[in-house]
Amino acid sequence: MFAVSGNRFSKSPFTIIIASMVLTFIGLISLLSISVHQSADILRSSFFKQLVFLGPSLIGLLTMIFIPKYLIHKYIFTIYFIVLGVLFLPYFGRTIAGTYRWVDLGPVGFQPSEFAKLIIVFSLAKYLSDHNLEMKNFSSFFFPLIMVAIPAVVILKQPDLGTALVLLTPLLPMLYWAGARSYHIFLFLAPLLSVLTAFHTLSFSIWGILMIIIIFLERPKLIFGLVIYFSNLFLGLLAPVLWNSLKDYQQNRILALFNPELDPLGASYQIIQSQTAIGSGGAFGKGWGAGTQTHLKFLPVQESDFILSVIGEELGFVFILVIILVFTWMILKMVKLGYSSKDRFSGLVLIGIASLFMAHVFVNIAMTVGMIPVKGLPLPFISSGGSFLMSCFMMVGIVMNVGVDSTE
Repeated sequence: MFAVSGNRFSKSPFTIIIASMVLTFIGLISLLSISVHQSADILRSSFFKQLVFLGPSLIGLLTMIFIPKYLIHKYIFTIYFIVLGVLFLPYFGRTIAGTYRWVDLGPVGFQPSEFAKLIIVFSLAKYLSDHNLEMKNFSSFFFPLIMVAIPAVVILKQPDLGTALVLLTPLLPMLYWAGARSYHIFLFLAPLLSVLTAFHTLSFSIWGILMIIIIFLERPKLIFGLVIYFSNLFLGLLAPVLWNSLKDYQQNRILALFNPELDPLGASYQIIQSQTAIGSGGAFGKGWGAGTQTHLKFLPVQESDFILSVIGEELGFVFILVIILVFTWMILKMVKLGYSSKDRFSGLVLIGIASLFMAHVFVNIAMTVGMIPVKGLPLPFISSGGSFLMSCFMMVGIVMNVGVDSTE
């Protein structure tokens, strides 16, 4: 068995792990810059903690590379229910920053939701690959949706809106990869788009016209088409009710996105300081350790959510561009491996993991530059966070494991 595993290891797409190590090194040098000015005790700094967690993360990487794929496929539903139970454990511990996200294990803690993302991808891949679903039927969406929605709701209540949304992102790409019709994906997304566009009259009018065109081109039964159209219009009319159901800080973050000057010292503070840090760095940055926004503590949550702003200020936009290119290459490589995979399960796993990485990268970067409301979502390999770093390396290990059959 070890000879076979070693043979698979030699055939793994090593360029993926090289890219992930490059990103991790960038994260470490940025955390070191923050930590030098953070505390006199380097052993208690975010840099040292990240460095310590790098060891277990690499062990997780190797474990995922060598674990037989058939064992994952065989026992994943059992693991799914175990992880679902573990997601409730934070509620029995103490709150951190008013949330129930971590499980204390003595001197360290871990965040179960980070590992739930990988388990969800495995579970969806097994279900969609085993059942040979007739994806032309909209009803085939039901069970995969329930499978993802249950842990997402648990995480949402912790509360952790960012992770809950990321947990949902692999669903549609994996369904599409499994053969779902584009029209059914439209039906799935239509209610969300109806609510979002309802806050702007022109946008809602354009969306209404697009719905008519799409329904007309698809030519469903008349009654079914009318139900789809008017039910989505009705959802749009409920937008004020949904808005009022949001917490005050969530409403303020959304309003601050469109008008940062509305509350520059409150909801808009993070966005304004982040944009200031990136802008002041210019093309080549102020130099390592020379970022004023970072070291004078104007930039909040700089070790995790806004670490890209630290990089932009000290190392410049060119360095940010390099990071974006590396992430883009990694994600496209995973998609390519999924496309050329010889078995359905492996292909779905690769597409799911690529979707998770893409969601994290897009949301974090877009949040940092003020394109979307602020969400507590870190940047893979770069942001501080032991559980997140370990889960990222485990996903890379799985890519190397199941990607073996796709390489030439």
